[in-house]
Amino acid sequence: MASIFTRKLVKDAAIAGGVILAIWISLMIIFGTNNPFYVVASGSMVPVLEVHDLLVISKHEKFEDVAVGDIIVFNRPSDHNRVIVHRIVSVLNDDPYTLRAKGDANPASIPGTDSPITEDEYLGKVIYVIPEIGFLPKLIQPPINYIIIAGIVGFIIAKQIMSKRKQSL
Repeated sequence: MASIFTRKLVKDAAIAGGVILAIWISLMIIFGTNNPFYVVASGSMVPVLEVHDLLVISKHEKFEDVAVGDIIVFNRPSDHNRVIVHRIVSVLNDDPYTLRAKGDANPASIPGTDSPITEDEYLGKVIYVIPEIGFLPKLIQPPINYIIIAGIVGFIIAKQIMSKRKQSL
């Protein structure tokens, strides 16, 4: 039979997990994409975007509606193994809609990286930039994330122990 302590611990963990899940699902609906947040990892868009800027993207703007001058996030066309954040510099074709992009700090577009961008590569349009806050996700990589998770679990357990002690007094 599970103790009251164990049931409260499971209940608190389930509530925390449910809140996090609800927030994430809400963000996915609001921004129309599975991942609305990206961190700038290179200087290819300096001075408009700096390394560690946090980008908020939306996929509610359809691919066919993005235009020259817009900054978009897309998978590298050649192999889809890297996410790129560059500005659209030209429309290569209208049917099917195909784009070419370029980093503002780059001298030219890079074939296979900046073109051809089709709807398959499009992840979303940059709608908001939060300067320099993107270093936080970098900090929350292993082993730091494990330490944070252990701290949260430790806090929940300590809270339950303190609650149990107060009840027994």
